[in-house]
Amino acid sequence: MRFEIEFSGHENIRSNHKKTIEITKESELNVRGDCIVGVNANYSCSDLPENLKEKLQDPSSEIEFSIRVEDHEFVVKGKGHEDLILSHPEDIVIRKSDFVCPRTLAVKCDKASDLLPREMVRLLQNPKTKGFFTINVE
Repeated sequence: MRFEIEFSGHENIRSNHKKTIEITKESELNVRGDCIVGVNANYSCSDLPENLKEKLQDPSSEIEFSIRVEDHEFVVKGKGHEDLILSHPEDIVIRKSDFVCPRTLAVKCDKASDLLPREMVRLLQNPKTKGFFTINVE
């Protein structure tokens, strides 16, 4: 199953967090949100289709995430978890740890926002830049 979320850049995107990646429906961002790679997303955890949520809540699910900006792509692999709540109305967070909260979309991911190529970060610091966050669940 494949699902795509569109988001925008923001001048305060830093992408320095070593444990998470986040996109949000919020339009404002301060520099402390150093895991956020996109704002104005068209979906949050609570907005996802039920059949996708069920796949994400399966601990045997292998999930691949793709962040695309212009001709750049960053791929992250993660896992589903039976305790995922997937109810946050604004945010989506993928985590290297196995911590679960309403914002968590996947756990045990192999990368975090600090590894996003700096050229992509520069592009995302322009509010006019559009990005795409794709969820692929096997």
